[in-house]
Amino acid sequence: MNWFVQTLGSSIGKKLMMALTGFGFIGFLTVHLAGNLTVYKSADAFNSYSKHLHSLGPLVTLDEWGLLTLALIHVLTGATLFYQNIKARPVRYKVSKRAGGRTIGSASMPYTGFLVLGFVVFHLMNFHFVDKTNTTTFQIVSRAFGDPVYIGIYIAAMIVVAVHVSHGFWSAFQTLGLNHPKYTPFIMGFGIAVSVIFGIGFGFLPIYISLIA
Repeated sequence: MNWFVQTLGSSIGKKLMMALTGFGFIGFLTVHLAGNLTVYKSADAFNSYSKHLHSLGPLVTLDEWGLLTLALIHVLTGATLFYQNIKARPVRYKVSKRAGGRTIGSASMPYTGFLVLGFVVFHLMNFHFVDKTNTTTFQIVSRAFGDPVYIGIYIAAMIVVAVHVSHGFWSAFQTLGLNHPKYTPFIMGFGIAVSVIFGIGFGFLPIYISLIA
């Protein structure tokens, strides 16, 4: 047990937790996007999907607590690694050079992570912790997306999510030791494809809903 605690407390252990929780969130985003896409069928289909989720009762509550746990681990571990990196290099390099695999996603991971966290809180306040008496999920969503400011915030947030995932996906594979010269280019390309799907898939929803509401 002692070795397990020591491993989690090490830099490698923290990165492993980041990778595993990151995969968990990618899985959640995939399922969440699939459910949200029912809105393209009809408002009734979207409401039916929402009602089905709420009918699961304790399972939904368990899932929410699980996501909260993953979020706490991911955010706290990421913040710790970010702080340790700053502490290890208090003086920034005078010349910034693009290393071989350095991208916008890799360079901005901590910052996009904090932005995503802020948006999640904002999103929950507008969709989850609201009065749902005598209203449907589609009505709640359509009211929110009736505000151009919210649409802009939502789309900007989805771009940030896409940038974060574009590097996080490949980085998680690398952390788990699953990178290989033969397969890494495919993994990186697939990660970018996934990030684009999330960005466009979620990002276009508020525009579509505002047009049909």
